[in-house]
Parts: sequence; C-alpha cells; structure tokens
Amino acid sequence: MNALLAGILESGIPVTGMQRFALMIPLCLAVAIVYKTTRCEKLRDVPMASLVLCVTIVLGMYTVGIGLYVLFRLMV
Repeated sequence: MNALLAGILESGIPVTGMQRFALMIPLCLAVAIVYKTTRCEKLRDVPMASLVLCVTIVLGMYTVGIGLYVLFRLMV
C-alpha cells in the first residue's frame, strides 16, 4: 500500500482535457463557501449564496478563458 501511494506521489496523476475543467468546480465551491461564510449574517443563507457565487465564478472564468482563446486565435 505504501509503495502504491509513493508511486502516485512521485509520478503524479495525469489530468487532461475535461478533467481540468471538472476539477475547477470543487475549488470554486470551496472558495465560495469560505467567502460567503464570512459575509452572510444568517447561517441558513450560506448554502444558496455559495452555490450562486460558485456558478458565477465558474462562468466568469470560462468566459475569460474563451475570450482569451478567441483573442489568441485572432492575433496568431
């Protein structure tokens, strides 16, 4: 078991294609939960506010990424 874990940590796990986009969602959700926990006055408002902020962050990042890709294609 330790050899398997050491092998994974030494070589890493390849993350390509859509996996990169999928891994962005939990990261944005974690950031949104922490941010909204510090900002919301009522604890029951945190889940919905966090979900809305997470969707906003993800859509904003995708929009910026697509915009930069289009700009890159126009310049090249």
